[in-house]
Amino acid sequence: MSDCLFCSIAAGDIEADVVYEDDKVIGFRDINPQAPVHILVIPRQHLASLNELESAADDLPASLFTAVPEIAREAGVVENGYRVVVNNGDDAGQEVEHLHVHILAGRGMGWPPG
Repeated sequence: MSDCLFCSIAAGDIEADVVYEDDKVIGFRDINPQAPVHILVIPRQHLASLNELESAADDLPASLFTAVPEIAREAGVVENGYRVVVNNGDDAGQEVEHLHVHILAGRGMGWPPG
């Protein structure tokens, strides 16, 4: 999708601080971090939200979520823990209409989150 910010990052057209990539997903640091470690993991395929995941390749969900602990290990946050968040739709706070997973860590997280 040509006007999608995250598609442009995945294609390499927009620069990002990439920490992980494979043929299915890419992980990069959030430009407006909400925690000391705030990494976004996105599928390279454009999916507007979690609601479209069923139309993706069968192995995409596994690729997306197996990348998360690998990225967390590389970021050095596995031992103390990290939060994984998917905001889905306007009411949930999804700001970019491209499925993305937030990895948040580096400080204690409260509950409920919002």
